[in-house]
Amino acid sequence: MNNENINQEAVTTAVELEKIEKKHIWKFAIASLVGAFLFLVPIPNGTTFTIPLGIVIDWVSALLGDLASLLVLVFITVSCILTIINMIAKPAFIQNNEHMKKLFTPSPIYLVSRFLGLIIVYMVYFGFGPEMITSGATGGSMIGVSATLVSVVACIAFLMPLLTDFGIMEFVGILLRKIVRPLFTVPGRSAVDLMTSWLGASNAAAILTTRQYETGFYSAREAATISMNFSFVSIPFCFVIAKLMNVDSRFTIFYLICLVGGIVLAMIIPRIPPLSKLPDTYDEIAGKQINEEIPAGASMFRWALNLAGKRAAGTTGKDVVKSGLHVYSSMFLDLIPIVMSWGTIVLILVEFTPIFDFISMPFGWYMDLCGIEGAMEVAPAALVGFTDMYIPPLMLADFAIERTRFIVGAVSLLQIIYMTEVGLIVLKSRVPVNVGHLFVVFLERTIIAIPLVTLLTNLLVTF
Repeated sequence: MNNENINQEAVTTAVELEKIEKKHIWKFAIASLVGAFLFLVPIPNGTTFTIPLGIVIDWVSALLGDLASLLVLVFITVSCILTIINMIAKPAFIQNNEHMKKLFTPSPIYLVSRFLGLIIVYMVYFGFGPEMITSGATGGSMIGVSATLVSVVACIAFLMPLLTDFGIMEFVGILLRKIVRPLFTVPGRSAVDLMTSWLGASNAAAILTTRQYETGFYSAREAATISMNFSFVSIPFCFVIAKLMNVDSRFTIFYLICLVGGIVLAMIIPRIPPLSKLPDTYDEIAGKQINEEIPAGASMFRWALNLAGKRAAGTTGKDVVKSGLHVYSSMFLDLIPIVMSWGTIVLILVEFTPIFDFISMPFGWYMDLCGIEGAMEVAPAALVGFTDMYIPPLMLADFAIERTRFIVGAVSLLQIIYMTEVGLIVLKSRVPVNVGHLFVVFLERTIIAIPLVTLLTNLLVTF
């Protein structure tokens, strides 16, 4: 027993005496401050707030203009051509690169989806083929979503390491672990994901989360929990939704209800299946890299600074470029074709078939039970949010009852798991979840959010 105490004391002393060079502390501090400013600091933007990165994304999007849609076509074309070349010739430049080999050796369903996306994007871009494919509500909407992804990824790919690779997540993780883990069952470092999403963009936060899993800093359960609960849409987008639904005059209370609802849901959903049943195992390739436990005898702040300095010391410019290129290739050559194919198919079902009217009937009864007026008419909007975040507000923009628009609008924002924004990013990562997991969590969030938002609206809003 005495030997064990001596060994433990030696380990603790070694940790406490370990020195991190000042240049690495400065490296952590400067990179983290720049990253925090770009991703996390709200600044005025017209009548609302955004983050500096959001302004950069908007600027790049405006700069690209119609070129972004052409880039979508080019990326999908290149993806399909390289897939064919790899299947037939198996060139060394693909076979000898593990990432490229995986990228251009898709499973049968993703292979079909990739070439279906190719056909759809050419139809939409050049304006030929059936209206159900080329319509602005289907294929046109998806090429718009894909063009937005081009701007987002172009901006975050080489900037995201400022948040993930230079120590800020280690630093914040140690300081906040006693708050974040009891509340949400996830590491303290996930607070950075939460801030990135709520102040920035949900797809940016989803990319950040999946990369953290693939580099060994989240377990499978934690990555799924964070991406399905913390990938909230940005403040500016909340305002856009409120404006589309003609409830922007009540935006402050609208956003407050979304904020409270989001926190409550993030406390409940991780504690019930399917998220609670996912394994706490780490990515097989990366292994476990995280350690938020504070050694005996070390102060919380000093240990946080120690880990942050170590992380910054181990990150080089080459690592940043490699990480950025990985994000670029995964998003542009793999994700965008899937968005075009699956997204368009689902929107065709929404716009040109009555299927969602039938399957949403139980939601109509449930919403009516919760006291929502016009429940059967708006029920499809509550269900189609699974496909894309833009559809519910567009469906309800002209609905006559303001209270109903207000409630369903807030619920649609709390659903989070939009396949075209968050779902496909998670599915295409190494996080071990499937469409079934995503849909069940979507249903759980919707079922809990409807009475919660209705109650908060009744308490806080007068119509």
